[in-house]
Amino acid sequence: MVREISVGSTVFGGGRPLVLIAGPCAIEDEALTLRIAGFLKKLAADLGIGLVFKASYDKANRTSVTSFRGPGMAEGLRILARVKAEFDLPVISDIHDLSQVAPAAEVLDIIQIPAFLCRQTDLLVAAGETGKVINIKKGQFMAPWDMGNTVGKVESTGNDKILLTERGASFGYNNLVTDMRSLVIMRETGYPVVFDATHSVQLPGGAGASSGGQRQYVGALSRAAAATGIDGLFWEVHENPEEALCDGPNSLPLQDLRGMLEPILAIDAIAKGRG
Repeated sequence: MVREISVGSTVFGGGRPLVLIAGPCAIEDEALTLRIAGFLKKLAADLGIGLVFKASYDKANRTSVTSFRGPGMAEGLRILARVKAEFDLPVISDIHDLSQVAPAAEVLDIIQIPAFLCRQTDLLVAAGETGKVINIKKGQFMAPWDMGNTVGKVESTGNDKILLTERGASFGYNNLVTDMRSLVIMRETGYPVVFDATHSVQLPGGAGASSGGQRQYVGALSRAAAATGIDGLFWEVHENPEEALCDGPNSLPLQDLRGMLEPILAIDAIAKGRG
C-alpha cells in the first residue's frame, strides 16, 4: 500500500477514497474561476470526496505563440489565493522555471511539475526544497519505471511529499495512449498515483495552432484507472468547454461531472475493498 500524503484535511493514498483534482485548464477570469470552484466544492461535499482545485496561471507550453496562456503569475496566484480563502480548498498549479518557485510556494498547497519538465533537475530540487507537496506529471516521453529517478531528485531535498501523475504517452504524431500498467508501476515507488484523464485524451497539436481532444473517452479511461486503485483523478472542467480559451476539446462540462463520478467512485470502493 502506498503512503498517505496529506494536503490539509485532504489525504491521498493509504487505501483511502480517490481525491478529485479539478478545475479549468487556465485561469480565464476571476468570476469564472470562482464559479467553477464553488460548483466543485458543493459537488465534492455531496459525494463525500476530497477535492483539490486546479488552474494554471501560465500555460508556458502552448502549441502556438498566439495561444492563450492565462493571466500571469502575480494575478493568477492572487485569484488562487482567493479560491483558498473563500472555499477552504487546497490549490495546485504549475511552475515552469526557478523564478516561479518561491512566489508559487507562498500560495500553492501542491506545486505541480509539468510533464515536459519532469526531468529538469534544478526545478525538481528547488520545488522539493519548499517542503510543499510536489505533483510530478510523467512526461509523454517517459517510461513509468524511469519516474523513480525523478522521484529521487525531489527526495534528495528531504521532501517525501510526492504525487505522481500519468497523463498518457506519445503514440505516433498528435496522439496519446494510456498504458494502464503505468498506474500500477508508478505506485510501486510507494507514492500515490493520480490519473490525468482529460490530458490523456488530448491530441497534442492536433488542431494545427492548438491541441485537439476526445473528451468522449474520459469516462471510460477514468473507470478503468479507478479499477487499478488510483489515489487521485485529475480532470479539467469548464462551464462551456466549446468556449474555453485553453484545452476545450478535452475539458468536461460541469453538468456531466456527477453522473461520471458516481460509477467511478463505486469502482474505487470495490478496488480498495470497501464495496
